[in-house]
Amino acid sequence: MKNKNFTFELTLSLLNHLGRNLYRNFITVLGEAVSNAWDADASNVWIYIDRDSNKFIIKDDGGGMNPDDFQNKFLTVGYSKRKENGASLSKSGRPYIGAKGIGKLALLSCSEKVSIISKTLDTEYTGGVIDNTGLTKAIDDNLKPKEYSLGQVDVTFFDEYLDKHLKGTIISFEELKDDIKNTIPHLKKLIALYFRFSLVDPNFNVFVNDEKVTLEDLKDLSDNTEFLWNINNIVDPYIETLSKLKGAPIVFENDLKIKGFVATVVKPSNLKISGTEEKVGIDLFVNGRLRERDILKHLSDFSTRHIASYLYGQIHFDELDGDGIDRFTSSREGIISGDSKYEGLLSIFKSEILKDIADKWDDLRLERGEDGDDENPRKNLKERRARSLYNLSSKDYSDSGNGKSDVWMKELQPDAEFNIPAYVDCFLSENLIRKYIKDKNIVLTTTENSEVSKWRTAEVAHKTAANMNIDIRQNDDDLSFLEMGFLTNLVDPQRGHINCLSTDAKPYRPIRNSLMHTALLTREAKQRLNSVYDNIKARIKILLS
Repeated sequence: MKNKNFTFELTLSLLNHLGRNLYRNFITVLGEAVSNAWDADASNVWIYIDRDSNKFIIKDDGGGMNPDDFQNKFLTVGYSKRKENGASLSKSGRPYIGAKGIGKLALLSCSEKVSIISKTLDTEYTGGVIDNTGLTKAIDDNLKPKEYSLGQVDVTFFDEYLDKHLKGTIISFEELKDDIKNTIPHLKKLIALYFRFSLVDPNFNVFVNDEKVTLEDLKDLSDNTEFLWNINNIVDPYIETLSKLKGAPIVFENDLKIKGFVATVVKPSNLKISGTEEKVGIDLFVNGRLRERDILKHLSDFSTRHIASYLYGQIHFDELDGDGIDRFTSSREGIISGDSKYEGLLSIFKSEILKDIADKWDDLRLERGEDGDDENPRKNLKERRARSLYNLSSKDYSDSGNGKSDVWMKELQPDAEFNIPAYVDCFLSENLIRKYIKDKNIVLTTTENSEVSKWRTAEVAHKTAANMNIDIRQNDDDLSFLEMGFLTNLVDPQRGHINCLSTDAKPYRPIRNSLMHTALLTREAKQRLNSVYDNIKARIKILLS
């Protein structure tokens, strides 16, 4: 066999897979342009939205490109500053965001025509035009990259953006494939949420139609933030805007090299970004750049919990970059599945941080008279619903003027959590037995008739003393005047017999009467009532079956 050297041949169709068909999110495209400006040591990025002309412009004041840079760096798919420089930091000391050299292809995904001009301090503008219609024809004709040339760019097209532009890059996106659905305020909010480069360099600014993106764009979110957990003492200017927290930030420390914060809002609707399908979540950032939206989606057993709909925040884990391993997907919208360092982060975040937050959030909400986490096993659902009912009723007495009522209501709350469902249990058990007696046509004995007569006479006397003529009892039958002890004698007259209701009615009666008179029960009485009622409930279920 005759040996021959073989080499790869790349076609322009590669641009479809790596660029035009890879990026689906408008914000991701913006992110790539902003990231390029960051890596070019820009101080400012200006985004100009022109809805009438269906286009937008991105301008930066970074180092810019000369013709050689434009051809051999910008237009070279796979070119990476990190590989060329052998370093992970830019000239000004910023951590490089770009790694694979294919992010620039995102620019092809959202418009039919992309025009680019760039200059350094020492050169004139250079650049070209990428027309997706012509690119599609070149791909259909199976042309090789060297056989397809960019269109010539007319610098005068950018005249209104050239004032005081001494260096940097300007990119125009024309004939957008999808209309920009977000209004300027909403777009600024999205940028404020997802482009957190200011955490790394406070001198990096982003403008939309000459309006600077600031933390003020997140005011509706910050004003509705209720509680906050600061992870490993991150210094974040956003945290300083949270003036309406319902308590001091809670500091959470661990040995993992992460920083960030997790916060909860008053209502789940506070996380919705108005006018969009976007929802704020817990996002992962690496070196100041968003790398994974809402990491809770990878924690399936937690993401479906009630508390998850209240959570948002940012986790900064720079350890995912800088060790020579590329963990980011080609679309730059996620972490490659199965990465051990990322999986380790998720595991610790769930088992240590989220568990602690969930428990504390539950306590904080309940203390404030709000619904907590129904799925938290530390309280059963009966107790939680009783507390919710108590909180609603207690609002009628809140701030009554003596300065002590709120304290007293707080003191009564734990007993209310027991008494309210206990009353419901008593109500159900006694009325179910009454219905059972009626259904079985069980006849009252002399003992029960005597008891009925006593209470009928007492009720007439009480109504006369109160000058009351209305009916009180919905059913004026004899059974409605009998309590558990007499009712159980009719159903299970053999006291002491196994599974006999009347056996449990004896200890049930004094605790039940205290409960019905709204007395506060001792811990021992609560335990006894629970155990006795469990037996009564089991027996009633057998009778009803």
